[in-house]
Amino acid sequence: MSSHGKQNKQKQEKIVSMFDDIAPTYDTANRVMSMGVDKSWRRKACDLAYEFSAKDSLDKIVDVACGTGDMMDFWRDRAEKSGIVIGEIVGVDPSNGMVDVARKKYPKFHYHISKATEIPLEDESSDILSITYGIRNVVEREEALVEFNRVLKKDGLVVILEFMKNENPSFLGKIRDFYMNKILPKVGGFISKNLEAYEYLPNSIEDFSTVENMQNELKSAGFDILYTKSFSMDISTLIIAKKR
Repeated sequence: MSSHGKQNKQKQEKIVSMFDDIAPTYDTANRVMSMGVDKSWRRKACDLAYEFSAKDSLDKIVDVACGTGDMMDFWRDRAEKSGIVIGEIVGVDPSNGMVDVARKKYPKFHYHISKATEIPLEDESSDILSITYGIRNVVEREEALVEFNRVLKKDGLVVILEFMKNENPSFLGKIRDFYMNKILPKVGGFISKNLEAYEYLPNSIEDFSTVENMQNELKSAGFDILYTKSFSMDISTLIIAKKR
């Protein structure tokens, strides 16, 4: 393995270990820090994806970096409300700690402990693949996007919800940045007793891609962009793309 490959592996392992550590308090911290509005973003993502998919039944939905499983439950709930039949909902995450919490909350779903670059599913087996607030934690992001393409059926959808960097923030965007950088880590750190993990969040956003870069990486990995929108003072961005 090259020195760059070793660095990436160590960085990824550190991130996974951090999520193992904060897993027990993760849901509480998330709800407090997002003031509950992440629920509306998740609902919107599911509803739009089902609209774009335009099918009454889907074989498989995969949620990568599934964490404690909430997005999987949104997929189930929104499908029920729309009368869509889902064969199977699968969660993939490298953190045992997070998946342990998910299994207790949502025992009916299926889970794999696995990285985003090595999803243990067959080629062209899934209708929708989502990753919510997790893509910035994937060190080898471009490899992961290619892997997403592999497991999706032709015309399958990838749904990304993420905190993304804004190169030219508005006045409200500057308030958002102050909140994300100064206030949010202290709240998350207090709830989880792990300040380092929540200081990582604003740093990971700062190090992360802009919306335009993310779109370009998706196109390079074999996707066409269907929808992009930023919500709530651009705190959260939703991108839906279709496999060519």
